[in-house]
Amino acid sequence: MFKSFSHIYIEEGIKDHVRTKEILAKFPNAIPVLIRHYKDSFNRNSQNFRIQKETPKLILAEKKDQFLYPGSDFSPNFSHPHFYYNTMALNCIYDCEYCYLQGMFPSANLVLFVNWEDFFSATNNFLEENKSLYLALSYDTDLLALESFFPATKSWLKFAESQTNLSLEIRTKSTNYSQIANCPPNPNVILAWTLSPQSIIETIEHGTPSLQARLKAVGHAIRDGWKVRICIDPILRVPNWQIHYQSLVDILGKELNVEGITDISFGGFRMNIDFLKRMVDTRKDSSILFHAFEKKNKIVSYSELETEEILELMSTALQKHFSPSQIKVSYS
Repeated sequence: MFKSFSHIYIEEGIKDHVRTKEILAKFPNAIPVLIRHYKDSFNRNSQNFRIQKETPKLILAEKKDQFLYPGSDFSPNFSHPHFYYNTMALNCIYDCEYCYLQGMFPSANLVLFVNWEDFFSATNNFLEENKSLYLALSYDTDLLALESFFPATKSWLKFAESQTNLSLEIRTKSTNYSQIANCPPNPNVILAWTLSPQSIIETIEHGTPSLQARLKAVGHAIRDGWKVRICIDPILRVPNWQIHYQSLVDILGKELNVEGITDISFGGFRMNIDFLKRMVDTRKDSSILFHAFEKKNKIVSYSELETEEILELMSTALQKHFSPSQIKVSYS
């Protein structure tokens, strides 16, 4: 699923941290390199995201501030008044052509913050002040995909057991459900899988598990009693996209226990215009990035007509298998 890291850069302040030692033990052949601050490496000039993505390095760091961020307008808040996310990791082990991270970050290296207790403390403080919080854990990464060497998801599930006013969403494309299968299902936690047609997975979502492998993980989680969300997002207008996505919906209706799915959300491609410009400069081989997008303020997306076509087709296809209350539009 991921390449072993040849080098692991470690902030001097956390070189003796217990989690630093645990991660280093997972990669005994990696060369450790001490650094002053992760940004000295991660934010330096003249990096090539595409080249780094071929052999990414690992950076272990301590996050000093900003443990909660308001959720983006690009992501659905599912009607929660306090929708936030955190960044326990920066970047993803996968290489999806549409991923905004390659337009947001200057580096493809993976940053892991080891001071989890500070994240928990900040979350506690927020809950004391605001009484409720909907927190997306897997925002600028795929946290569950890292679980075998960075088991933060399990720690958050344990933390959430005593926080009745905390709702967690853990979004993933991974098949690492087995890493948390022994954790008791929590009604305030949603495990959300992003699913795509197999043709999209093979050609655009590089390095990600197959559709069937993801469906197996989804089915396991449903049987274990977890709340499960399905995310078909972003929908990409590739050749014959209508056939591919209608087929995907039919597969879901056939292979999953539909009644065990909390909701299913979908939306078309949309992105910050500056991110897209950077992505186009570095990923000239990706045809999906060169669509004639509509620009509105700082957002690029499919045209209103194209978006309406997506909404109509997907709504019709989903209603054959799911109840109207289960179907959510994540962006339109």
